[in-house]
Amino acid sequence: MTNILLFGMPGGSEWILIFIVVLLLFGGKKIPELMRGLGSGIREFNNAKNDVKDKIREGMNEEPKKPEENK
Repeated sequence: MTNILLFGMPGGSEWILIFIVVLLLFGGKKIPELMRGLGSGIREFNNAKNDVKDKIREGMNEEPKKPEENK
């Protein structure tokens, strides 16, 4: 089982090859822009995730509403 999991993981030389291909495809000037966009996307995702967690915690702390009696 561990052989199957380790087979798909890139090693040091594979990461270097991937970096070279990205550098050739996008050029040195576009990489900072790509990383900036990736960083802002990750930041937005984490903010949304934290907002959902906070809303769930608030919902768990609220008292349940009692149904009003029909008159």
